[in-house]
Amino acid sequence: MFKPKYPSPDTYTPATIRPTPAPVEHSESAPAPVPAKSPTSLGGLVQHSPGTTLALAAGGVAGVLALASVAVSLLLAVAVTAVALSISGVVLLFLVRAMRQEFKSR
Repeated sequence: MFKPKYPSPDTYTPATIRPTPAPVEHSESAPAPVPAKSPTSLGGLVQHSPGTTLALAAGGVAGVLALASVAVSLLLAVAVTAVALSISGVVLLFLVRAMRQEFKSR
């Protein structure tokens, strides 16, 4: 049941072997061609139109505002949790003191 089943040898077809291309020999006398730079090229810098620059700046500001709002909401959640825990601690302390005074008076 768990033994592998291999195909019979007569159904095996080998993969076609592709011939490898002959290696290209480089001569030392001919230098490699260098791509020509356009006259407007500034050394790999990307030029943006004013509208594109404005859109990128607006997107960056929106991203910073989104991250800031997430950070503020997380800090607010921590603050609310701390206040709730401190209030419950004060209430429990009050109840424990009230129970101790009740047992002492008996």
